Amino acid sequence: MKNIEFVINKLKEDSIFAGKDSSYASHNFHAFAAKFPPQLPRIFIENLTKEGDKVLDPMAGSGTALVESLLMNRRGIGFDIDPLAIHLSRIKTSSIRVDEVREEANKVIKNAIDNFNTEKAVKHELENGFDLKTKEFINYWFKEKTQKELMALLLAINLIEDNKIKAFFKLVFSSIIITKSGGVSLAMDLAHSRPHRINGKIPKNAIEAFSTKLFKMLKGIENIPVKNYAVNIDKGDARNLPLKNDVIDLIITSPPYANAIDYMRAHKFSLVWFNNSINDLSVLRSKYIGSEKISGFNGIELPQICEDTIEKVNKLDQNKSKILKKYFAEMKQVIYEMYRVLKNNKYCVIVVGNSTMRGYEVQTHKNIEILGQSAGFTAIANIERELDRNKRMMPISFNSQNDGIEQRMHKEYIIIFQKRE
Repeated sequence: MKNIEFVINKLKEDSIFAGKDSSYASHNFHAFAAKFPPQLPRIFIENLTKEGDKVLDPMAGSGTALVESLLMNRRGIGFDIDPLAIHLSRIKTSSIRVDEVREEANKVIKNAIDNFNTEKAVKHELENGFDLKTKEFINYWFKEKTQKELMALLLAINLIEDNKIKAFFKLVFSSIIITKSGGVSLAMDLAHSRPHRINGKIPKNAIEAFSTKLFKMLKGIENIPVKNYAVNIDKGDARNLPLKNDVIDLIITSPPYANAIDYMRAHKFSLVWFNNSINDLSVLRSKYIGSEKISGFNGIELPQICEDTIEKVNKLDQNKSKILKKYFAEMKQVIYEMYRVLKNNKYCVIVVGNSTMRGYEVQTHKNIEILGQSAGFTAIANIERELDRNKRMMPISFNSQNDGIEQRMHKEYIIIFQKRE
């Protein structure tokens, strides 16, 4: 293993990873907003841990750090409360027999075409499988023909007996909905969690798009290695980790940004097809760190720098200041949990960007650094990193005057903490 100074120097030399391929193994299975390039977690995992060590991402997202843990034969551990994130991370770190998937693929596509042509079962499910509000959402965002194609695919996928293979096919299904530009819905920019409806859009044929994406992903399956140590990914809240004290060798994570990317805004486009109602997804969304739901929130004592930042925002927008206070309080809970589960003398890495609220730049990285120190961490480094916006998959701007995330996310910060004895 190398020491932390080696890692810091490497990052200062190149933290953009320009020209580096980020689509190897299973990294390119599914679009996901703001995922970090795999080279970023890799440099920490490769140099600060050894084979068999436990690497934790308590807000796993698309599972990038967990895939890298698997590739380097570490014990990856991940948690998230987003059902699509959990599903995606599990598939990206699962070993599946390519020949079995290929055999099922031909059956699924044939059955889907048959289902679409016969229509009876498809129509029944579309008419009876959703509550009113969820059906209204589907009718607004998906053309009638596309709905039939998608339901025909789902009925075929649900016939698969092997649950792991079935889960893989459902991920393929989701990936043709949540895309950078095309996709089978009437939405654009779903991959950035910034959906907007295009009335003149001509969606792809869902069954054809599914078939194309499926055989592309088959190549990725071949590159998911069978290792000595499996990756464990579960539903869990980073504010209350189901782990014992002092058991983790490295933590690397990228938490949601304050008042920034709304993951559920995009994820619900595929999740509604998997027996999740719009109402249930709205309730779940309110539990996300960084969400705008502030009712019933009990404040937690914060360091002075956080209180000062909140007060500056409060002078501009009282509601935004409440959102920010909630975010800092929740991140304090997360950081204290990470400190608790990390072994002594080991490292915790948090990758985060700043937010802009009513024109004021909230220097989140400085506040996170102080929150870490209040938990007991020693701050080792706070490295600014220019963003390759394609690799980080950040929102694009539709309005040059917009005060949104796309106007400010051109850099982020790698905060390195150490838990010292």
